[in-house]
Amino acid sequence: MTGAALPSNSRDTIFAAASGAGRAAIAIIRVSGPDCAATLAALAPGVEFADRIATLANLRDPDSGETLDRGLVIRFVAPRSFTGEDMAELQVTGGRAVIAGVIAALARVPGLRPAEPGEFAWRAFGNGKLDLAEVEGLADLVEAETAAQRRQALRIAGGALSRDAEAIRAKLIEAMALIEAQIDFSDVEDADALSLDSARAIVAEAAKRAREALAGAAAAARLREGFCVVIAGPPNVGKSTLMNALAHRDVSIVSSIPGTTRDPIEARLELRGLPITLIDTAGLRESDDPIEREGVARARRRAERADLTLWLEDAGAAPSPVAEGLGPTLKVQTKADLNPAASDEGMRISALTGEGIEQLLDAIANVAAEQMTGPAPALIILERHRVAYSDALAALERALDPAESELELVAEDLRLGARALERIAGRIDVEDVLGDIFSRLCVGK
Repeated sequence: MTGAALPSNSRDTIFAAASGAGRAAIAIIRVSGPDCAATLAALAPGVEFADRIATLANLRDPDSGETLDRGLVIRFVAPRSFTGEDMAELQVTGGRAVIAGVIAALARVPGLRPAEPGEFAWRAFGNGKLDLAEVEGLADLVEAETAAQRRQALRIAGGALSRDAEAIRAKLIEAMALIEAQIDFSDVEDADALSLDSARAIVAEAAKRAREALAGAAAAARLREGFCVVIAGPPNVGKSTLMNALAHRDVSIVSSIPGTTRDPIEARLELRGLPITLIDTAGLRESDDPIEREGVARARRRAERADLTLWLEDAGAAPSPVAEGLGPTLKVQTKADLNPAASDEGMRISALTGEGIEQLLDAIANVAAEQMTGPAPALIILERHRVAYSDALAALERALDPAESELELVAEDLRLGARALERIAGRIDVEDVLGDIFSRLCVGK
């Protein structure tokens, strides 16, 4: 791809810690830019750093000459680096004092400045080392909390979406070549060989592939954001107790006083590698308390939007009607330890003794897996991707319309489809999303 224009200060040499804060055995500090070699010479005078070879060196303060640490330095000569520029990674002891000392020393090297959030990835994008979809995958990889999110983000960061979009676009270019040839040589006797039908057969394959990608978009988005499970039911039915049992920590306040929970309370957990967001809500009942009424209204709204609602009732109590307007619902009878009588009305659990908790988690995981996984790995993870594919598919469907026989109009639809797919990699129309994407990355990325 053609690299995007870099910011006006892109020729600066930048540095930042690329590993997490706090104590650790090793911390990584990145340097990138034209003064990278001079920076290494200032911190480790007299040491030769070969390209892509780890070198053990004493790192010194450039002003006082004081030894800051003894660590490994890896130099990457442009363009064979993450950013496409001259770059180095300093692997130093992960103590706060060491990191602070090396960062302060880098700040005193002439021509260096601290990196801005996502600036290393920005330079990689601008220098053609990453395309926009790969940067988005990288940002999701940094934020991934579960194994499934990690796998999905790795696919996108590894270029799976970009390759799919480019493969569809290549088919459109092939079809466009047939159409353009037929337009240019329409007066030749054997022009029928370059037929509209041949081009449309290629377009039909491209449209099929675009539909398959769009079919997995909803599941991919749910996997990225997390599967939302709302715990709902009447007051004092054990919603907060169940919330704490599922989250394995005290998230919600448990009280015998009705109406204790007002605002929805969230907790995140991982089930079978899938991200689950649990939401404890206010008990659904009529109330004269305006604050509790607002809590009940919020609980109802969250339950209506949930991917799954756990509707809780006391075991042995008369079944109460599930609130109208709820989506997928799983009935759960609580306090089974207080009423051991069997019942067919929903799953029986006791958050106090643990009875039925594992079965409930399995049930949640089964529903989540059904909605977050598909026959093929999902590629479209963001609304931006979905819109680009949808725009491309709409153009292809117009080109496939049997009622459209004007070759020039068919060719124009194919061009529009190809342009929509070019937005995936960031070749066109990306200015409005760049700031948001790169701001999601940490400073060292």
